[in-house]
Amino acid sequence: MNIRFVLRAGERGFSRLVSTGVNATYVAGHPDGVITRHSSFNFHEYQSGIAGFGHIRVFGDEVFSPGGTGYNMHPHHNFIIAAFVLGGALTHVNTIGKVDELRAGDYYVFSAGSGGKHAELNIGQEDLSVIYLWVLPGKLLAPPSYVRSHFDTKVGADRIVCLVGDEAGALPIGQTIKVSRLVTGRSGTPVYRSSPAHGVYVFVLEGEAGIAGTVLGRRDSMALSGEERIEIAARSGTDLLLVETAL
Repeated sequence: MNIRFVLRAGERGFSRLVSTGVNATYVAGHPDGVITRHSSFNFHEYQSGIAGFGHIRVFGDEVFSPGGTGYNMHPHHNFIIAAFVLGGALTHVNTIGKVDELRAGDYYVFSAGSGGKHAELNIGQEDLSVIYLWVLPGKLLAPPSYVRSHFDTKVGADRIVCLVGDEAGALPIGQTIKVSRLVTGRSGTPVYRSSPAHGVYVFVLEGEAGIAGTVLGRRDSMALSGEERIEIAARSGTDLLLVETAL
């Protein structure tokens, strides 16, 4: 098994965006709105964290303060953006004509493709915690699309569930990407099966997991490649995401 890297929680990139000053037109929530972002991956002028892994370009662990904080309407093209809500409520508005509210367990895939805009807002009264994943599209200038679903932690407990990708019941993404989630109610060693030609990025949301002789704690992560069978020694109460990508 080839361990590409191990990224501890404190080694991720960090940025703090306030809703005043130079960010006033981009960041909503005047006058006290704050977005904190820990980046495992990021790119270009947003660079913090690692530049990329396979088709992954952004993996952001973000918290929006209450009362309207978020990102005002802004454009994207030729990017696929997925969001996984961990707590609070996310109001998503896009130029396809969708206005959506997502809560813990909800997630979406928004393909900007040939061009689209969206706004991401926390209009609630508690912090919004959300994971953002950006990947390169499999086809340039595809028509924009938006789909959403929900992961039930009780129904899906103690097994690896595919949320996004080319599997039954998962949201389609139009790329060689698969996002899965594991939430444990008991200790165990589930096995994730992948293509040896792909890489797998593992991010621990909560709890602790041992993979390839490495123990990962809360918000730790690692990337592996060249392995068809990945054993995950997870304690009870562990919650993690796996992102499989062609390299």
